[in-house]
Amino acid sequence: MGIQLSSLVHGNEIKIEELYGKRISVDAFNWIFQFLTTIRGHDGEPLKDSKGRVTSHLSGLFYRNINLIEAGAKLVYVFDGEPPDFKRKEIERRKGVREEARKEWIKAKDEGREKDALKYAKRSATMDDDIIKTSKELLNAMGISVIQAPGEGEALASYMVKNNDVWCVGTQDFDALLFGASRIIRNLSISGKRKYMKTEYTSTNPELLLLNDVLEKLGITHDQLIMLGILIGTDYNLGGVRGYGPVKSLKIVKEKKTLENVMKEVDWTFDISAEDIFNFFKFPSIVKYDIHFGHVDEESIKKILCDEHDFSEQRVENGINRLKGQIKSKKSKKPDKGKQSSLGGFGV
Repeated sequence: MGIQLSSLVHGNEIKIEELYGKRISVDAFNWIFQFLTTIRGHDGEPLKDSKGRVTSHLSGLFYRNINLIEAGAKLVYVFDGEPPDFKRKEIERRKGVREEARKEWIKAKDEGREKDALKYAKRSATMDDDIIKTSKELLNAMGISVIQAPGEGEALASYMVKNNDVWCVGTQDFDALLFGASRIIRNLSISGKRKYMKTEYTSTNPELLLLNDVLEKLGITHDQLIMLGILIGTDYNLGGVRGYGPVKSLKIVKEKKTLENVMKEVDWTFDISAEDIFNFFKFPSIVKYDIHFGHVDEESIKKILCDEHDFSEQRVENGINRLKGQIKSKKSKKPDKGKQSSLGGFGV
């Protein structure tokens, strides 16, 4: 779900061509959930193979990554590890919400209410171990770097930006800003639009947000941005402090300046302390990581998509040809002067 900062924070639209030569750390779970949610039929059913296994995530990963790699982006997928103990309550709540949504989806579908069916189907999307496993297998076969985080993937993805190992975080959530990422890109898709009904589209132009610009516009420090997020509500104190929306939260943060002073003014009703949430964002658990880009394994891609999950062999071959051809042309390009040669010719 992430922190709801959209009413206060706005970025600038960018062209996909501006990502040429840039490393992007991807919040893997965030993107996979996007695919599971949006790649569905008009009745809400996800893509499935002949054995009834969901394949929406594989379709999304294959085609979006090809498009972004053709644009010159170097992708590093960071997967979530174990969630913090204080997030488990929220995880259980989400399971309940998804189960209720699934019941409403089936009911709407049986009654022929397509719009309602699609709405509830999106809310019922779930990710299991098989989806995670097949996602990693496909990414590895495509030569894309895959990294396992110890905890929240977005925390490690954000640290990679702070450590200058990647240029930005690709995510829909604003949490990466609280984790200290200097740049995030939302709506990172090649198309500029995304179908959400049978004949209806919504704009998805890539949006770049710079942490320093956000702080300057709001007139606060990074510590105060974390405090702002806590008041509005995070995944660890869902809903935030009662009576404090974005505008009121920003006002009190700017007036009281420190977490200690802010907490004296609000009614904190959560089991976890505000200090623990603050420290979680400020000092996330980080491990050593190795960003490694492999080669395109054509046979493995075909085995995963065509042999195992019934994808069209012709379409997959066309995708592989695009992928292999683009990688060949990028490798033959000389890196610009001043770019870090340690990053394999791709500047961050």
